[in-house]
Amino acid sequence: MSDSLKNQLLGLGFKALPQAERKPERKHERRPEPSRDRREGKSARDDGRQPKPGGQRHAPSGAKPRTREEMDLGKAYAIRAQKEKEERIEAERLKQEEARVRREARTRLVEFLKDKSLNVAEAEIARHFPYGGKIKRIHVTAEQLAALNVGELGIVQDKGRYMLVTAAVLAEAEAIFPDAVALKVDPNAPAADDQYGDPQYQVPDDLVW
Repeated sequence: MSDSLKNQLLGLGFKALPQAERKPERKHERRPEPSRDRREGKSARDDGRQPKPGGQRHAPSGAKPRTREEMDLGKAYAIRAQKEKEERIEAERLKQEEARVRREARTRLVEFLKDKSLNVAEAEIARHFPYGGKIKRIHVTAEQLAALNVGELGIVQDKGRYMLVTAAVLAEAEAIFPDAVALKVDPNAPAADDQYGDPQYQVPDDLVW
């Protein structure tokens, strides 16, 4: 319709028809691109496989299952190892217990031997005797030598020194700590059994016996 005709119609009382409201043209909206994880998940679903945690796929292990014989052998080895471990622990416990008993015995012996030594500082006769794999000696008087050779006296070791004691004291010392007895003469034994009973029998002090 031309503008002149439109004006004539308006002059005759006709109303102009309302124009349809035009909607503003929307710009093309771009859909967000799916994330990589979603794309990978979709791809895994498309081929019928489920993605593993972490996105890693592990190949099936090719190791063969252990046979009954191998399992029994492994169990036997484990039992043996446990038994050996228990034996080592027990041996160490016994060793420590023995050391403790020896320490206590030595302590009791030291207390028992107080004021029981018969050693004479002026004694000049050397009495040799074997002890600890070596030849040891103690100086005694002639009377003490005779008593020592018939078992009336004895010798005990106390903190590295040798003490001359009576046979009764020697017996008690032996009951407390047997390893401390350095010389105990059996009066019923033949004299030839104690070759060091003769004071004239001289042995070098550094000789290993």
